[in-house]
Amino acid sequence: MLQAETVQLLCLTAASGVPLFSRGSSKQLPFSVIGSLNGVHMFGAGQGALVSSCETERGSRVVWRVFQDSLMLIAVSGSSSNAVSELHLRRLLENTWNCMVLVLGQDELVNMRNVERLKRELRSCYRLIDRFLERGGEDQGFMGDLTHCADCLLPSQPGILQQALDSFTQAADSEFGCLLIRGRVALATEKWWRLAPQEVVLLSTLVNLLSGVTSCDYPVFLPQGSPTVAHRLLCFQLLPSAVVCVLCGPSPSLHHVESELVGSYWSPVVETLRGCLEQAERSPLPPSVSLRWDVQALLLINRESRRSVVACPRARSRTPSEAPPLSSPARRWELLRHFYTFAVTRYFTSEETPASSTSTTGHESLHEEFSRGFTHQPVQCYLVTDECKCYGLQTPQYQLYLLTDLSVPTFALRSVAMNTLSTVTSTTGF
Repeated sequence: MLQAETVQLLCLTAASGVPLFSRGSSKQLPFSVIGSLNGVHMFGAGQGALVSSCETERGSRVVWRVFQDSLMLIAVSGSSSNAVSELHLRRLLENTWNCMVLVLGQDELVNMRNVERLKRELRSCYRLIDRFLERGGEDQGFMGDLTHCADCLLPSQPGILQQALDSFTQAADSEFGCLLIRGRVALATEKWWRLAPQEVVLLSTLVNLLSGVTSCDYPVFLPQGSPTVAHRLLCFQLLPSAVVCVLCGPSPSLHHVESELVGSYWSPVVETLRGCLEQAERSPLPPSVSLRWDVQALLLINRESRRSVVACPRARSRTPSEAPPLSSPARRWELLRHFYTFAVTRYFTSEETPASSTSTTGHESLHEEFSRGFTHQPVQCYLVTDECKCYGLQTPQYQLYLLTDLSVPTFALRSVAMNTLSTVTSTTGF
C-alpha cells in the first residue's frame, strides 16, 4: 500500500466515511483503498466486532479508532524490516485527536454542522499533526509523543529560575506557567504539572512550533481539562530557544505582559538562562551527573509525576582506547524508542489517564496476548542486539531504559542500571 518506513494518517467522518484530510506519505492512498479501509471497520461494527488493528503479510500495519462517535482516524504504515510499531500508531491517533481538540475545541468536532467548513478549519491543525508524524525530529531525542510523559531538562540551578517563573506567572494573573529550554520543559508551576500528561506534551509541542516568534497570544482548548472552553496561551521568547509561557483567561493583555512583566522578572536571571541553554546543547542532565562511559543512551520516567528525561551523550567521557565509536544520536534515540515499545507492550506498565473519555472503543491494553498470563508483574527485562545491549528496570516510582555497549557483561546489566538510576535521582532529585 505504502512505501517502506512511511506512515499515512487518514481522517474521516465516522457516520458516512467522508474523507476530511490525509497527512504523512507523499503518495496518497487511492480513494478506493480509503473506502475499503473504512468499509472493513463499518462491516465489523455491523457484525458486533471491533476492528482495531491488523497486519499484512509484508509487515504493513493499519490501526483504526473512532473518537466521540464523530471522527474516525486511520493510521497506515508501510512494509519494512524496521516497521513502525502498533503502539506508535495508536499513540499517533491519540495525539492527532488531541491536536484537533486543542486547536478547534471538542464541540466543533463532535457537533459537525458542515463537512466542507470542518475541512477548512482542520487545516489549522496540520502543522501540529505533522510534528507528531515526524516523531519529534530524527536527532532531537524527544519521546513524549510515545511515552505521554513530558520531555524535561534538569537545570543545574533550578531554584533561581523557579522563583522567577512563579513570580512572573502570578503577576500575569495565572497559576499555570512553564519555561521551555530547547523544546524541553525545564521548570513549571505546580498547577502546570497538574495538567494531564498528554496536555503537557501537546502544549510543549505547540510552543516549539511557534519558536522564533517574539511573543504570541494563542487560543487553546485542553483536551481533558477544558475541551469546550478556550484558554489563552501567552508565549514570550526570552532568548533564542528559551521560551516562557502561561495559560490565562481574558486578562492581562499580551502587550501588558510583554512590556511590563517580561523584562522586570527575567532580565535579572538572563545569565542563568544562558547557562541552561549551554547545558541543553550537551545533555538534558546537569554536569554534576556523571554517566558510565559505556552507557550509550537512557530514558528515565518518573511514574508518579509522568515526567521523563532522555540522554544520548554526544561523546564518551573517560573512554578506554579500545572502546568502539558511538553511533549517531539519531540512531541511538531510535533504538531507545524500539526498546521502550518492546518493554511496555510485553512486560512493564504504562500508567496514564485512560483515553476512554474520547474514544468509543474504550482504553485498549498495550500488552501483547502472552504477557497477560503472567502471575507476577515483571520489574526487569533485557535485550541483546547486534548494536547494543538494552536493559529495562521498573520500580514503584521509576522506569529506566538503558542502552549500553556490547562489552558490558549481561550479568552486570542490572548493577549498571541500578547505579545509573541512583546517580541520576540522587543528584537531581528527579
